[in-house]
Amino acid sequence: MFERPASGTRALLVQVDFGQGSLEERLAEITLLAESAGASVVGVVQAKRQAPDPAHFVGKGKADEIGSSAQLNEADIVIFNHDITAAQQRNLERKLNCRVIDRSALILDIFALRAKSHEGKLQVELAQLQHLSTRLVRGWTHLERQKGGIGLRGPGEKQLETDRRLLGERVKLLKSRLATLERQRAVRRRARERREVLTISLVGYTNAGKSTLFNALTKAGAYAADQLFATLDTTSRRLFLGEAGNVVLSDTVGFIRDLPHSLVAAFHATLEETVSADLLLHVVDSASEDREGQIAAVNGVLEEIGAGSLPQIQIWNKIDATLASPEVQRDACGKISRVLLSARTGEGLDLLREVLADVALAHKAELAAISAAAQAG
Repeated sequence: MFERPASGTRALLVQVDFGQGSLEERLAEITLLAESAGASVVGVVQAKRQAPDPAHFVGKGKADEIGSSAQLNEADIVIFNHDITAAQQRNLERKLNCRVIDRSALILDIFALRAKSHEGKLQVELAQLQHLSTRLVRGWTHLERQKGGIGLRGPGEKQLETDRRLLGERVKLLKSRLATLERQRAVRRRARERREVLTISLVGYTNAGKSTLFNALTKAGAYAADQLFATLDTTSRRLFLGEAGNVVLSDTVGFIRDLPHSLVAAFHATLEETVSADLLLHVVDSASEDREGQIAAVNGVLEEIGAGSLPQIQIWNKIDATLASPEVQRDACGKISRVLLSARTGEGLDLLREVLADVALAHKAELAAISAAAQAG
């Protein structure tokens, strides 16, 4: 029987270069992720490989180096900045005698810490259970025959089978509860659509400044902090734009590269707000050296949830850090493609309000034309 080593907060990070580039940014990101989960990073081990090793993800020699570094730095948890299989995780824990987790498990852990609303907590638990279901393998949990007991199926059932059955029942219950909440959301969305109000969703890489921009525009007081995944729950507020009237602005969960699919699936209801929007404001951390990679990661998730074709304006935030000037940029066709601003200092917010007012007025004119055509027909 294999008992997993206890977890701790002294973390050793492992970053393997498979030729994907942006290594410094990736390492800085996993460091921030680990710290967001409450860990203190005591060391980093880097490696270079063509492909993952089937048994240990890294080679035998590098696994020995990780073990030595963990001992030297008194690390009690090793965090891989990659997704590793259940077998690789089990083999590494046996070899290192130390708790090993991968990037997906770390992100799920942070989501569990950040979830505030009832719906957010249900979504995180569903994602965690779906991730855990792939980890129930022989040799991992204890497989002794159980004694019969209240709430269990009876004598003779293996622990692994019980784990799977109870986990499956809980997943089914969570999906049912989330489906109810999703129907309630849909009712609210249909009510907004009947009022013909322009809906705008803020999307972007985590920690790009979406909640700060949301608060600056709406004075909503939504939680904003310089940390990853500060926002998990969608917050919607009316935004008055003068003669253009009211629009609905929604602040949504931040995206990150290699976002676990179980999380995307579990947060389907929350992400529906993004899919149903008339316009996306894609908030970009213009001070980040890896901003192009972050833009690509966000667009990848948008494609995955069916929002890839929605109209989008990029908001290049944090110009106070880059010393750029507030500006509205247009593409070759004359359409607005980018607004440069600082949500923190307020520079450029007036330009964004003007842009949104123009979009809202055009939206109203389009709806009026459709209505007139329908009546004429």
